[in-house]
Amino acid sequence: MSRRTPACRGLLALATVTAALAVTACGAVQPADGGGHDDGSFTLAPYIQERVDDGEPMRVKLSYHDPSLAFATPITAGMKKAAAEFGAETALIGPTGGDAAQQVSEIQTLIQQKALDGLAVSSASSDALKPVISQAYRAGVPVISFNTDNPDSQQMGFVGQDLKGSGKAQAERLVKELGAKGSTKSGTVVVFSVDTGAGWSHDRFGGFEEGLAGSGLKVVGPVNVGNEPSAAYNTVESTMSGQQDVVAVAGLDCCSTTAAAKWVAGSADRDDVVVGGFDLLPQTAEYLTQGVVDFTISQNPTEQGYQAVKVLHDFLTDGTGVQGVNTGAQFVTRDNLASATVEK
Repeated sequence: MSRRTPACRGLLALATVTAALAVTACGAVQPADGGGHDDGSFTLAPYIQERVDDGEPMRVKLSYHDPSLAFATPITAGMKKAAAEFGAETALIGPTGGDAAQQVSEIQTLIQQKALDGLAVSSASSDALKPVISQAYRAGVPVISFNTDNPDSQQMGFVGQDLKGSGKAQAERLVKELGAKGSTKSGTVVVFSVDTGAGWSHDRFGGFEEGLAGSGLKVVGPVNVGNEPSAAYNTVESTMSGQQDVVAVAGLDCCSTTAAAKWVAGSADRDDVVVGGFDLLPQTAEYLTQGVVDFTISQNPTEQGYQAVKVLHDFLTDGTGVQGVNTGAQFVTRDNLASATVEK
């Protein structure tokens, strides 16, 4: 790796309240799951190096796959916290509605205009974003993924949750909750996602299937519900009307969780159906309080926004070997809801 900023100053294995960090060689980026792909050929763009040498504020962009989602709010809060702490210029960008082509076009424009010094990408589509991640890398823009991983791209690391691991943990917890309710652990589990074609959804569901292996439960889904709340609920309703012997419902993300919980709340069998989801929107917190949702898994989006800026800023200004950050999987139930952070 070629750069004139200070050399890598040693590698530290750090533990924080919410993140487990894995360390690799100087200048490379390695997330806890091994998804970093810096081959040592990275050279910082001359215009970025000049800004670093001149002490200019680092311009770090977080390209999120759909900023209209409620999950973007805590990510933005973490990003702004890091911006204030490090004196960086930050912005959350991305396509409303999760259009991958629009996301690619926006990033390409920023690269061509030399309008950014560091880039973190949460992909609308892993396959569609791979080329533009490589384009950024080749253009000398340090690039990582956050929230959604792109392990087969030229990303320099990943900040976010172990997606497959969290899906497996969700399934295992469902089985445990069914046992606590006296279930025979047979029946149907219906799984929903706002975007079944997305890499993050595929990874979570792959872990989910692994977690249910040998349980005797039948899995239906994942069923695609989309991002629009009314349409998502309608899809859940039509899906559930054709199912029998449903013992559990799972959402693989914030918004399919709330749509599924809304249906369960109005069901005559609500007390017999285990509901497990992801993220902690205000609606999810309310369903936890009501006993409709048994648990949800927080991936700490505020920390994702903060760490995405921090790892890039440290790399640019200090020459620190950037480290991947696993923001973890925190189970939130009615019992610990009061101490959890609601994603408003």
